[in-house]
Amino acid sequence: MLKDVTLGQYFPGDTVVHRLDPRTKLILVIVYIVALFCAKSYVSYAVVAAFLILCMCLSRIRLRVIVKGLKPLLLIIVLTGLLNMFYTPGRELVHFWIFTITWEGLRNAVFMISRIVMLIFGTFLLTYTTSPIALTDAMELLMSPLKRIKVPVHELSMMMCIALRFIPTLISETDKIISAQKARGADFESGNLIRRAKALIPILVPLFISAFRRADELAVAMESRCYHGGKGRTRMKQLRMAGRDYLALAFGILLLAAVIVLRKLGL
Repeated sequence: MLKDVTLGQYFPGDTVVHRLDPRTKLILVIVYIVALFCAKSYVSYAVVAAFLILCMCLSRIRLRVIVKGLKPLLLIIVLTGLLNMFYTPGRELVHFWIFTITWEGLRNAVFMISRIVMLIFGTFLLTYTTSPIALTDAMELLMSPLKRIKVPVHELSMMMCIALRFIPTLISETDKIISAQKARGADFESGNLIRRAKALIPILVPLFISAFRRADELAVAMESRCYHGGKGRTRMKQLRMAGRDYLALAFGILLLAAVIVLRKLGL
């Protein structure tokens, strides 16, 4: 299950999506999320899904890779759908025991599951096609106006970058610890809930120690290189917007406008 977590991983490539400016991709993701939450009908969801499929095809990221990252969240998605299906009042469709399924509940469940899945796919596509360093630079540049009100923009961007960068590392470390504990005879699958929770202690303790050790090593490395925050720092790669970036932004705005118009028309 841990190997299925792909959030934070970057897959290098030379596609149109990979070559887009990271600021463009961040803005497009925000526009995509707003459009997704504005969608209220099957037609609107179909339009957003078509946009997502187009981006996936242009990025050449295989659907199997994205679906693999969805597996750890499958329980939450199914539970969300069931809660919407059973606890939404409306016209009764099926009734058994204490549960009642309504047409409105079924519709809400389909919409909610679709929204969560497409939301995850869109955010995964951002991290798959953009390196953590590029994401840091993009976030810092987009939030640079906040520096006037003393917001630590560089530090916030750096923390986000480090968090994304260390997700795959911590997952790999956890997998190694679990394998080592199983080799010593540890059992994580049998017993009741309390016993399983106690069995996680031999995993959590070395994992926390490893995480703190890595954090200390990173802090020492940054201090050794005379890191003092964002003031006066330069970038090896300067971000520049190209024609394809403006075209992508126009396409994103067109998507949002189409969803809003469809919502106003009730379609």
